[in-house]
Amino acid sequence: MKNSVKVRLTLEDGTIYHGRSFGSPVPAAGEVVFNTAMTGYPESLTDPSYRGQILCLTYPLVGNYGAPGKSEENDLYRFYESSSIHISGLIVSDYSFEYSHWNATESLDEWLKRNNVPGIYGIDTRALTKRIREKGAMPGKVEPEGTEIGFYDPNKVNLVAEVSTHEKKIYGSGKYKILLVDCGVKYNIIRNLLKRDTTIIRVPWDYDFHKEEFDGLFLSNGPGDPKMCGITIENIKKSFSGTKPIFGICLGNQLMALASGADTYKLKYGHRSHNQPVIQVGTDKAYITSQNHGFTVDNKTLGKDWEPLFININDQTNEGMKHKTMPFFSTQFHPEASGGPTDTDYLFDIFIENIEKSITNNLNLNLCTRPH
Repeated sequence: MKNSVKVRLTLEDGTIYHGRSFGSPVPAAGEVVFNTAMTGYPESLTDPSYRGQILCLTYPLVGNYGAPGKSEENDLYRFYESSSIHISGLIVSDYSFEYSHWNATESLDEWLKRNNVPGIYGIDTRALTKRIREKGAMPGKVEPEGTEIGFYDPNKVNLVAEVSTHEKKIYGSGKYKILLVDCGVKYNIIRNLLKRDTTIIRVPWDYDFHKEEFDGLFLSNGPGDPKMCGITIENIKKSFSGTKPIFGICLGNQLMALASGADTYKLKYGHRSHNQPVIQVGTDKAYITSQNHGFTVDNKTLGKDWEPLFININDQTNEGMKHKTMPFFSTQFHPEASGGPTDTDYLFDIFIENIEKSITNNLNLNLCTRPH
């Protein structure tokens, strides 16, 4: 392992970094992005929102707690965010050859090998991160010695179609029926909903969900450019003519914005970390949030019936939106946060509260106008 083969990381702008191989010694191409979280690589690697991306972890030591086993709860892996690894490649500064953790069953190297995903260590991740911050996220490729591959830009394809479920699935048997549009949903979103006395109807991204009976509509996270999801956008647009509560997270926020007539755009290098500060609009209430997205909503294009719900304190970009009179709201960050802080999981409670009131025709809906 310590005598692993040499690997070259090449960015589209011609910048080259040299390191050593761990994981599967195969070439890979994708968009090179970075995540500044200190922990949570099993969750990040299995997050469908990273589909098609080569992930650089800025925390210098990676692999020291191995990879968790595949124990299940509610037909979902307990310690993962999906059933497989979605990143195209992994970049770290210092790979730990030894691991120890109470639920680890194998090393990170072994886990990557089983999933045919390459890793590269010995890279100056500070220099790489600085390059991406200056030039923006860009296509790159990982090539172990003796291999070769071309560049690939995942933002030019419909990644949501690759990660969404292909069939309708039911979870739980609770009181409230939630129609979950799966654009690449993280398992912890499902876990959070199931904790709140729900039955979840999980459907594909392009499913005509209006033929289903449900109490609330949930729009999940997912990878890539939201404008690739035209079918989903049209289905959401139809839902605005009704009164059933809607809650969107991450890509769900962007899809809701596009359905409302607003616009989205690509960020220079995205928000990917467990430490993004946001403020609830109209209050002095701030939260530290977990995020993973490369696109965002253009606040200037929101229609007269909509307004921002949260704003990113660092760069003033949109972190959520809400309808002024109807129980429709969304966040760009992850209230379910796995891994990361859980300060904002109360938003799930507001969603369920709106469903309860909607069912009983109580018009005193919580439009997220007050801080928790």
